[in-house]
Amino acid sequence: MIKGLALSAIASSVVMAGGYKIPEQSLNSMALGAAYVAHTTGADTAYYNPANMVFIDEGKSYVEGGITLAHLPSNVFSSAPEYSGESEVENILIPYFHYIAPAMGNFRWGVSLTVPGGLTKRWETPFQKAFAEEFTLKVVEFNPSLSYRIRDDFSIGGGLRLVYSEGVIKNDSAVATTDMEGDTVGLGYNLAMTYKPTSEMNFAVTYRSSIDLDEEGTATLYSGDTLLYDGDASVSVPLPAALNVAISKTWQDTFTLELLYERTYWSQYETLKFEGVPLPEAPKNWKDTDTFRVGATIKMDNKITAMMGFAIDETPVPENTIGFELPDSDAKIFSMGFRYQQREDLSWGAAFLYDSKESRTINGFGTFHEGGAFLTTIGIAYEY
Repeated sequence: MIKGLALSAIASSVVMAGGYKIPEQSLNSMALGAAYVAHTTGADTAYYNPANMVFIDEGKSYVEGGITLAHLPSNVFSSAPEYSGESEVENILIPYFHYIAPAMGNFRWGVSLTVPGGLTKRWETPFQKAFAEEFTLKVVEFNPSLSYRIRDDFSIGGGLRLVYSEGVIKNDSAVATTDMEGDTVGLGYNLAMTYKPTSEMNFAVTYRSSIDLDEEGTATLYSGDTLLYDGDASVSVPLPAALNVAISKTWQDTFTLELLYERTYWSQYETLKFEGVPLPEAPKNWKDTDTFRVGATIKMDNKITAMMGFAIDETPVPENTIGFELPDSDAKIFSMGFRYQQREDLSWGAAFLYDSKESRTINGFGTFHEGGAFLTTIGIAYEY
């Protein structure tokens, strides 16, 4: 089941956070631009802040599922005519699922199935496909979690991160062609803490550990029609650790504002190193990044909850190691959405997010522009 979802849930290199991390994994999170850690109210609490699970209605079970359509326009590289080109357009479906069980005293457990990261970038133009005809990383995560209420105003939580991943690397030039495929299973953890200084204010800290995605599989290399290598191969890329610090304030149970700071530890991605195959090590030297998010939630009298968000997101990719497999840049993120309370136990809604990437000139050689992403999410939630 997990492998099947991984095959269908591919995320792009122009995902919702710099690099290839995707923080938006529910309807509310998409609508709020992932400013959704301190004030979490549904089944997705199990993923975003398990410490909050003990603060929602303890006698109920919560379940939510949905799907995101990611439309990813071409990245355009403008340079001399022989070097210019544009990547393929991608339309990708990304599913999610969350569940929280009723409380057991001061304990509560939940589980999530998400797509926390990935990328795919394909080029058919001659110069670019020599470096990245296809560069794909597929990731799906199963995340069981547990929370414990220490006091009425303070709780902790945590869980395990079981990640399945697949990778594909293809290059095609007049000199050589490369075709590599591999997969792996990785294990990590997440931690959370919530403090409620008042009934209308939440302060939260969450941490997700890094996971090394050690893709093991096979590779073939050709120079013209001459076979250079056909056998086992491996390559490793990190799913980075991330720290979130957030605070929310609610006024009269109708308007909530959340501010969030996120630190993503991309600096562990120093090289793209191949084992067992005669390919050179590729330096990356990525840097840790800061993301600032703000989200607003408004409960209306007509059973509709409106949400909107904004974020400023740094790229981890330095100019001297940027490549066609991930032409990333700083971004501004705009989002909005709604949830409609159909019945007391049933709600549904939709959200839209636009990731606006800045143009980026590389050492005077050429400029990456356009790209970005348009995401549309629909979701349904049930309480019983």
